[in-house]
Amino acid sequence: MTTAPLHPTVWLRRGTQRLGLVPTLGGSVAAWQLERAGGPLDLWRPWDGSADLYRTASFPMVPWSNRISGGGFEAAGEFHPMRPNRAGEPYPIHGDGWLQAWQLDSLADDAATMTLHSQRFDGNPYEYRAVQRFRLVDDGLEQTLEVQHLGSTPLPYGLGVHPWFLRTPHTRIVAPVQGVWLCGDDPLPTRHTAHIPEDWNLTRGAPAFGSFVDNGYTGWGGHARIEWPEHGLQLQLAMPDFEQDGGAATHYCLVYRPLDGPAFCFEPITQPIDAFHLEGRPGLRTLVCGQALTMRMQWRFEALG
Repeated sequence: MTTAPLHPTVWLRRGTQRLGLVPTLGGSVAAWQLERAGGPLDLWRPWDGSADLYRTASFPMVPWSNRISGGGFEAAGEFHPMRPNRAGEPYPIHGDGWLQAWQLDSLADDAATMTLHSQRFDGNPYEYRAVQRFRLVDDGLEQTLEVQHLGSTPLPYGLGVHPWFLRTPHTRIVAPVQGVWLCGDDPLPTRHTAHIPEDWNLTRGAPAFGSFVDNGYTGWGGHARIEWPEHGLQLQLAMPDFEQDGGAATHYCLVYRPLDGPAFCFEPITQPIDAFHLEGRPGLRTLVCGQALTMRMQWRFEALG
C-alpha cells in the first residue's frame, strides 16, 4: 500500500512553468521550474523532500526576518522573551510562520492562496494573520506576503522571503545597493559601511561563488537580477509598491553565499539582521491591532541578452 506523503505538494501550471507549494511545511515552495527541450530548468533550487525548511525552494519570513539577539526585544515598555527556534542557531531566526502549517484557502490552475493564523507560537508575543498569494503569469510569478497584527499590544513587524537559487560557475547577482552591514561570526551586524567588498558588490554584479557572505545590504533599489549565462536566462525581481512604501530608506536585501554547495540566496526583506537591537530599529514597522504590512514581488524570466 502506498503511503501518502507527510507534506503533499500542490502544483500550479501555466504554459511551460510549474510551481509546487507545500502548505503544511511552513507555507513553503517545493519548486519553480521551466520546461525546456533539454528537461526542466529550476528557477529556484528544488525541495529535496526532507522536513528541513532550509532544503525547500523558498519559504516566507514572518513576522520578522533573520535574527533577534538579546533573548528578545522590548515593545510598549515590556520585554518580550524570544527563544531560539532552529537547531544550531543561538538566536530566533526568520520569524515563526515558516515553522507552522498553513491552510490552502484557494486553488486554481495557475494561482493559489495560503493563510496562517498564529497565536503566540512557542511562547512569543505575536498574534497575527498571514497571507501568501502566488499567481503564475506568462513570463513569471506574482508573489505577495502580507501580515495583519491581531494582538492588543502594538509590536514591531518585518517581512521577507527566502528563495534559494542554483548556481553555475558564471552565475551573477545584480542589484543596486548603497552599503552593507559587516558581521561577526554570529553573524550579527557589527558595523555599517558604504565600502562594499569588491566580490560582494551587487551594484557591479557579484559572482554566485566566492568568499562567504551572510550579510544585509542597505539602500537597496527594489529590483534585482540573477543571471545564468550557461542557460542563456536571467530572472528579474521587482517590487511594484517600492516607492510608495518608502523606497530605499525602508527596504533591504540579504545575500547568503556559502563557500560550498550548489545554491545561494538572495532575500528581499523589510529590515536588516537584528533590527530590533540596531539604532532606530531600521525597517521594522510597529503595527497596532488590525494594521497590516504587505510585500509584493514580481519575478520575471527572460533570455539573457
